[in-house]
Amino acid sequence: MSLFKIAWRSLQRRALASSLTTLSMALGVMLVVAVLLIHGIVEESFRSNSSLGYNIIVGAKGGKLQLVLNTVYYLSQPVENIPYAYYQEWLGADEIDQYRNAVGIDELGEVRDGKFKMFTKFAIPVCLGDYFGQHRVVGTIPQLFDDYVYDLGRGKTYEFAEGRNFRINDEENGYFECVVGSRVRHDDARISLGQELTAAHGDPEGEMHDEHPFIVVGILRSTGTPVDRAVFVNMEGFYLMDGHAKPLDDPEPAGDDVAAVTDGEGDIGGTEPAAETSPSEAERTALIVQHRFDPITVPEREVTAILISSVNQLVTPGLTNTVNEGRDAQAVLPIAEIYSLFEVIVKPIQRVLLVITVLICIVSGVSILVSIYNSMSDRRHEIAVMRALGAGRRTVMSIVLLESIFLALGGGVLGWVAGHVMIGLASGEIEARTGVSIGIAQLTPGPNLDEYANLDGLIATINKVRESVGWPPIQHINISTELMLIPSLILLAVIVGFLPAMSAYQTDVARAMSAAP
Repeated sequence: MSLFKIAWRSLQRRALASSLTTLSMALGVMLVVAVLLIHGIVEESFRSNSSLGYNIIVGAKGGKLQLVLNTVYYLSQPVENIPYAYYQEWLGADEIDQYRNAVGIDELGEVRDGKFKMFTKFAIPVCLGDYFGQHRVVGTIPQLFDDYVYDLGRGKTYEFAEGRNFRINDEENGYFECVVGSRVRHDDARISLGQELTAAHGDPEGEMHDEHPFIVVGILRSTGTPVDRAVFVNMEGFYLMDGHAKPLDDPEPAGDDVAAVTDGEGDIGGTEPAAETSPSEAERTALIVQHRFDPITVPEREVTAILISSVNQLVTPGLTNTVNEGRDAQAVLPIAEIYSLFEVIVKPIQRVLLVITVLICIVSGVSILVSIYNSMSDRRHEIAVMRALGAGRRTVMSIVLLESIFLALGGGVLGWVAGHVMIGLASGEIEARTGVSIGIAQLTPGPNLDEYANLDGLIATINKVRESVGWPPIQHINISTELMLIPSLILLAVIVGFLPAMSAYQTDVARAMSAAP
């Protein structure tokens, strides 16, 4: 009879103790696998969110991290706003004219390029302050979803699962159109195209903007970014909600019947009815039903932040320094702040979780030690019989070590399967909340080996083979950290099984036989 069969029969004789020891190890390994997978999910989520499509955020002076959390992740509250006229300094004359014509503001005065335009690919304004349920309402412009590449590394653009992008001034809905993220739709199945959404002012429990409902015209596909958790409304409609226009200290009417719409420098203008020609309550109700309102003046406008893409990385440091030296705003490099947040806050928490799970595995290993060692007193006679039949000390020792390895590997495999099944069952919720898709058999990505050695030749060879069978090429070689579990468990089993194995090795045959009943 082989040593493996003898070890297995020995475990069968102690079925209850062996099962409980295996279960203890399985629970430990299940936690390790779950933590490793969650660790990979968090890293993947940070990586996907760190490729933003823009490299500078301009906002009011204050905390840099708060500006990033507020603008990128839609967390925290905005400290202050910046004037709309400052946002125009990042635009060209053609962009200002095009937007003004779309909004319906007549031109007054000469329009020129902003002083930062020559350093900027695009500048997208963001206005925050309202909520739809627990989700942030973001006022912005259609450019955010028109051919905007939010993941430069993978060339990903925003796509619509249903409907279309909102328009600045739609013939049917006016300024009151909105687009909702996939997570918002997931949380509220009642949301559909054509439905009216009403925002709450200031916080989820704030006063409702019943006078300005927005019409849902588009539902975004899942992106795995915070965009999935927000409602995006036309910025012009956002300004028209009560409390969103900046109060003017001393408005000066330009004529008897109209007030000039300008930014104070003659760059942008238009007309709006004077106070005495304001609509009656009945007329205002009709305007609300038709979604027709006149845009507010430029001096009344503010933006929370501006998403900037510089023309190249060479001008970025000088551009941020110029903005920060001024009094109007601050410029933040969001990717640097995101990685700083990851290194300072997220990674230490992950390390603590990993340490805890490793300790759980060690405790499980100790349970194997206790289980086998406690059984040695009952097995003295059995070992003595084996020795009397010709089994050597090393043979007996090997059998005990094999029992330990069987318990560890059995618990390890059971725990690995249970961990993946648990994550697989939660994969739908994980994808909905983080955008990271994870399969039931997907392994945790490990470190890139090419960071530690030059593996360009090996990668090229692997890609030739993959190309021959129609598989996509790889950029890096990594080994999943989960694959290290098997050798680690074998090593743990050998270590914890060594003490009872030595006890079996030192068994006194004559004494054990004489002590038998």
